[in-house]
Amino acid sequence: MSAPVTIIDGEPIIGYYPKKLIPALHLNISVDLGSSVEWLADKYDRILSAAVRATKQLSEDQLGVELAWRPQSLRSMMMHILSFPELAYLSHVTGSMNQADMKAGGEKNKGITTSDGICAYGTQIQQDIRQFLEAGDMEALDLVVDAHYGGEVTVLELMNIILRHSTHHLKQVYWFLDEKMGITLVDKATAEDFEGINTPAVLI
Repeated sequence: MSAPVTIIDGEPIIGYYPKKLIPALHLNISVDLGSSVEWLADKYDRILSAAVRATKQLSEDQLGVELAWRPQSLRSMMMHILSFPELAYLSHVTGSMNQADMKAGGEKNKGITTSDGICAYGTQIQQDIRQFLEAGDMEALDLVVDAHYGGEVTVLELMNIILRHSTHHLKQVYWFLDEKMGITLVDKATAEDFEGINTPAVLI
């Protein structure tokens, strides 16, 4: 697994870690890592259900196609989009979402390979996250965890980061299906679904 590393005065800052990167690089910006729990629950519903809808429209052969920009199959990418939110919300139990957690999650889910299996998994994760967020357990949401994405962040902050992460990948999948595979999906995520979820301007 590759990870971005910023080295400043010999000190490495691993991954997306705005609380360290902003002062180290003397950036005059602020990064909002939090949002309302209600908004987050709604956006996770929209993005995860859109990923499931996309997967349902793909054959097993199509899911096996390699992506154009990274050594990964479309099947693996759809699981990536769905599984990282699971790791993010479970960080309130595990206390982290680090590389070891991601590797363990990959091992746990390696048997999920069919379109039906991916969709069932994604639907379950969508339900689990909605239930977790709607419970409004602020003690769990305010817990500070060790994350590959964000460094030391609260569970709520991490879930916001991973929502953006999965949304960016979903947009990449839409582009790949349309531009490289000639597949026009129906019932894609809408501009309203994406509204308020900040993703990089450059898709790939």
